[in-house]
Amino acid sequence: MPLQKVRFAEGVPEVFRASLQDIRRELEVPAAFPPEVTAAALAAAGNARLPELDRTDLPFVTIDPPDSMDLDQAVHIERATDGYIVYYAIADVAAYVQPGDPIDAEARRRGETLYAPDKRTPLHPPELSEAAASLLPDQVRPAVLWTMTLDATGEGTAVTCERALVKSRAKLNYAGVQKDLDAGTAPEPLQLLREVGKLREQRELDRGGVNLPIPDQEVVTSNHGWGLEFRAPLPVEGWNAQISLLTGMAAAVLMMKGKIGILRTLPESHDDLRRKLGNTAKALGIEWPDATTYAQFIHGLDPKVPAHAAMLAACTVLFRGAGYSAFDGSVPEQPQHAAMKAEYAHVTAPLRRLVDRWTSEICVALSAGNEVPAWVRESMDEIPKVMDDADRRAHAYERSIVSMVEAGLVADQVGAEFDGVITEVDERENGRGVVALTKIAIEGRVTGTDLPLGQQARVRLVEADIAKRTVAFELLR
Repeated sequence: MPLQKVRFAEGVPEVFRASLQDIRRELEVPAAFPPEVTAAALAAAGNARLPELDRTDLPFVTIDPPDSMDLDQAVHIERATDGYIVYYAIADVAAYVQPGDPIDAEARRRGETLYAPDKRTPLHPPELSEAAASLLPDQVRPAVLWTMTLDATGEGTAVTCERALVKSRAKLNYAGVQKDLDAGTAPEPLQLLREVGKLREQRELDRGGVNLPIPDQEVVTSNHGWGLEFRAPLPVEGWNAQISLLTGMAAAVLMMKGKIGILRTLPESHDDLRRKLGNTAKALGIEWPDATTYAQFIHGLDPKVPAHAAMLAACTVLFRGAGYSAFDGSVPEQPQHAAMKAEYAHVTAPLRRLVDRWTSEICVALSAGNEVPAWVRESMDEIPKVMDDADRRAHAYERSIVSMVEAGLVADQVGAEFDGVITEVDERENGRGVVALTKIAIEGRVTGTDLPLGQQARVRLVEADIAKRTVAFELLR
C-alpha cells in the first residue's frame, strides 16, 4: 500500500542512506541550486515588486507543521451577517521571479518540491521559499489575496483575487491550534475555521467528493527491531485543507467564466478500481457494502485506526490519472476533478508547485477584468507537460522510498510466514499477483498456483531487498 508520507522518527538509519542516494541518482533529483540561481534569488529577495493595496490590518495566521518554513498560505475568517468572509493570502512568488530569469528557468526544470524522510528538495531557492517570499510572522509580504464570501451553509457566493501587502501575526502549528480549539481557548477566527471547515466537509460529502485524510507514517527503530506507526491527521488539518480546496474551486469558477486557465482534472474511476479497493478493504477487515459509494466509504474511515489508515493510503489510487488541462478561448470538454465532483485548480502552493504561479496570474487578471499577461498566455500550454513530468518524478520518488522502507521492515524475516489477502491477480498470468499483509501495512508481489483473488491466504516471504527495493512472497495456501 502506498505510504504517502514516510518519516524517520529518529534520523535516517544507515542501512537506508546508500539506497536513498541511489534513488536520487536514478530519478535525477536535483541537488543544490546552481550559483547563478542562488545569486538571482538573493538579489530578488531585496527587490520585490510590491502592490499598492495594503491589507496588513487583517490579522492573518499561518497553520503548518512546526518545522515548516516555506509558508504559502495565511488565513483569517470573519463572521458576516448571513454567513462568513474568508480571507486567504497566498505567497506571491511572481513578486520576486521574472519570466525567463534564472530562478524561473530552474523552477521550470524542477516543477515541484520533492520530499524524502531525510531532506526536502525545494522548487525555489530557500532564500526565497523559506525567507523573503514566505509568509513568516511579523513580516510584511506581497501576497495574492483571495476574499471569499460564503453563505450560512458554507457555499461560496462571491470571490475577488488581488495583490496586496499582508502581515501574518503568528506561525501556528496544527497540534497547538487543535489543543486550543478543544480547550475552548482559541480566538474567534480559529473557531470560525472549525465552523467553516465542518460546513465545507458536509458540502463535499453531499456532492460525493473525496478528500483523503492521509496519515503520516513513521518508521521507528528500537531494540526490538523495526516498527511502523501511523500519525492520524488532526481535525484542524482537514478544516484547513478545506479552505485551500474552497480557494481552488473559486479559482476554477473564475477560469471557466473567463474561458482561460489551467484546471486540475481527473476522469471518473472504473469498476476494476472499485473491485481492487474492495479486495484491499477485505484484506484489512473493513466492511464495504455494495450500496456504499466511494465518498461514503472514505468519509466513514477513521485515520486513527491503523487498518483504516492503511485503507486510506490504498485509496490514493483514486487520484491516479489526474492531470492539468490548459485552455484559452473555450472550456475543456471534461473540466471536472472526479474525486472532488467539481471544477478545481491548483492556486494555493506557489512556493512548492510551479503551476500555481500561472494560475494565480490568471485569476488576478480575471478578477480585475484585465487581460491575462502575455507571458502567461505564451507559456501556459507548456505547463501541463512540465507538471505531469514533475508529478511522475515525485510519485516515482515516493514509491521508491516506500518500497525501500517496506523492504527494510521485513528484511530480517525472509522465510517467515504471514497472513494476507490476494488483492490483485495478473489477468494474463494467474500465478502472479499482489498480496496485502493483514497485520503489517505492506503489499508485495506474490506467486503461486491459482491465486485466490480477494481471499485470505498464507504466504511466505521469499525476498526483501533494500537495495533493489523489492518485497516478494510465495503462496502457501
